[in-house]
Amino acid sequence: MISVSMTVNGKAVSAKIDPRTLLVQFLRENLLLTGTHVGCDTSQCGACVVHVDGKAIKSCTTLAASCDGTSVVTIEGLAHDGVLHPMQEAFRENHGLQCGFCTPGMIMSAIDIVNRKGHDLDEHTIREELEGNICRCTGYHNIVKSVAAGAHAMAGSK
Repeated sequence: MISVSMTVNGKAVSAKIDPRTLLVQFLRENLLLTGTHVGCDTSQCGACVVHVDGKAIKSCTTLAASCDGTSVVTIEGLAHDGVLHPMQEAFRENHGLQCGFCTPGMIMSAIDIVNRKGHDLDEHTIREELEGNICRCTGYHNIVKSVAAGAHAMAGSK
């Protein structure tokens, strides 16, 4: 067993874990933050995306030990005082989900796209940037629309 300490959604956490524990396992099993989903276990689907030190990563292939001392934000850490993050609100308003399984990863990836590419995103850029996120229910039209609306809303919330 090894000790890990990190900040998750603004709260300091620490635990003794098996060195092989993946970040997604640590979040779901140790911290009971089940919004981060396990889809493929191979970094192909994007359901497990979280932010580590402000950058989107796929937590299903990241060792929790490698995140020792970092700041992690999950889908549960986006809303504040009962108010959804602008990207979460955009997905709700624009029907950017169906079954919802991919949605947390899509939202976390979308926020990262905005942080890297800016608030004025065209459809081609959004589709290209979401390439590592798979939705098995939709044709992506409403997801793309949600990301564009969320990007504009994030510009207004600063």
